[in-house]
Amino acid sequence: MEFLWRALKPRRPVPLPVEQPALAYGDSRSGPDSVRADTYLATLDIEAAIVAHERWKTRLMDYLEGRSKVGLDPELVRRSDHDALGRWLHGVGAEVLGDQPAYPLLMARHQYFHEQAGDLVELAQQGKWDQAVQVLNGGYRFGSSQVVLLLKELKRSLALQS
Repeated sequence: MEFLWRALKPRRPVPLPVEQPALAYGDSRSGPDSVRADTYLATLDIEAAIVAHERWKTRLMDYLEGRSKVGLDPELVRRSDHDALGRWLHGVGAEVLGDQPAYPLLMARHQYFHEQAGDLVELAQQGKWDQAVQVLNGGYRFGSSQVVLLLKELKRSLALQS
């Protein structure tokens, strides 16, 4: 719970126009027509994107550790556009962040993360636990940390531009 508190805790207030409701994660509505508003929107969505990534990882761990009755299809897990973060990266995130230097690398790392997660699910379903643990402690964790680091880099870069 402490991780979520740190992820959700605002570092500095982000002003939003009074007449406009706060935008929810994945909401495709845009704010006022200005670069500054787009920067605020992207900053808010980046925090939500990090939280969404962490929630997806928790769901996967719940499945692997038998705490979830919902099955996972390794081929769907390998799809980087199937989770909330992927939908955001391929949609609104691409519109707002696509011109940022770190964006293409983020897309590649997110795809790599999903490939590793798909391998992890497949190995677990085959009962190959030693190999699954190797993937978990190797490519899966590396890919996940890269995704979060690149999201934070995009947020930092946007803050410098505003």
